[in-house]
Amino acid sequence: MPDFTSALYLGLAHGSAKLRPWRRLTAGAPAAIVPPAGSRSVARHLALLVGTEAATLGVSTLHLFWDLCGQLQRQPLRILADEHLYPVGRWGIERAAAAGVPVAAFGHHDGESLRRRLETRSERRVKPLVVTDGLCPDCGRVPPLGLYRALVEEHGGWLLVDDSQALGLLGRGPEPERPYGQGGSGSPAFLGVSFPRLLLLSSLAKGFGAPLAALAGSRQAVHAFVRESETLVYSSPPSVAAIRAAEAALSINRERGERLRSQLAERVHRFRAGLRELGLASAGGLSPVQNLELPAGLDPADLHRRLQVSGVRTVLRQGRCRPRPLLTFLFRVDHTPEEIDRALATLARLVGRAERNSHERTELRSHPQ
Repeated sequence: MPDFTSALYLGLAHGSAKLRPWRRLTAGAPAAIVPPAGSRSVARHLALLVGTEAATLGVSTLHLFWDLCGQLQRQPLRILADEHLYPVGRWGIERAAAAGVPVAAFGHHDGESLRRRLETRSERRVKPLVVTDGLCPDCGRVPPLGLYRALVEEHGGWLLVDDSQALGLLGRGPEPERPYGQGGSGSPAFLGVSFPRLLLLSSLAKGFGAPLAALAGSRQAVHAFVRESETLVYSSPPSVAAIRAAEAALSINRERGERLRSQLAERVHRFRAGLRELGLASAGGLSPVQNLELPAGLDPADLHRRLQVSGVRTVLRQGRCRPRPLLTFLFRVDHTPEEIDRALATLARLVGRAERNSHERTELRSHPQ
């Protein structure tokens, strides 16, 4: 059964036999007391990859967002978040708002909306923390981080990017033959954006296939986070198995990441070209997250069910910047051309049948017996 439900974009699944061995999963102590074996090395290599001075690891982006936003109540900051920010980031921001931190939203990928928010007279005295996703899984676009950086610098604030979708996928110097760029270092590198007040909060569970997360930024900012962290004290750290998976992912990225990204782009291009031949389309550009643009009158939930019955697994989800339900195909390097072609053939059959049925119902309403 062709399965388009997994976000392991580069096909990194990390079977235990392929990982460096470990003696025990956990030391039974929080990371503030006993850092997990290998965690400091992974954090150091991640910082080098994304182009920051330092990084620290967490169990998940939820842990890191919750922790970081809890620290903001002690800072003279206000939060300005993209109105369609991924839910995990919003959950962390809700903690800050509950503690009295001023929070407001700006338009999705809208630099002028952000500028207007920043220039609100009553709030100009408080420095901003601007929060955005690095790659939107709904529309497949990266935000104008260069403009955000300029606005943040003008107001003496910080820019926080949830780069979970882009880490391992996007990188520096995109070109037609390398649409994702090089290195897999994330959306700021993809756009050539770097400055001291940039923070990157990213899951490694998608492109790199390792179930843990990282916060990266200046040495001062990361060390301040670690000093004030609650999850490093009161939560279990990432398991050594997860850290070994991150080690392996970083090694694979160095050795053959460019080839994997090129293969992924080929898979996505094959799907989009096949859709065009069928008179269909999808939103997402060359993102591995492809959301079908269905003809009017076709129900995404019904098509999702029919695809499942026909042996093609997809994701039905509620969009944010695209408010209607989305029928999503997630692409991985290990998808074969045959699986993609089978999905396209199944789509052609089901969409054609649904359009014929819709047309027949319209005809019956127009010409009642």
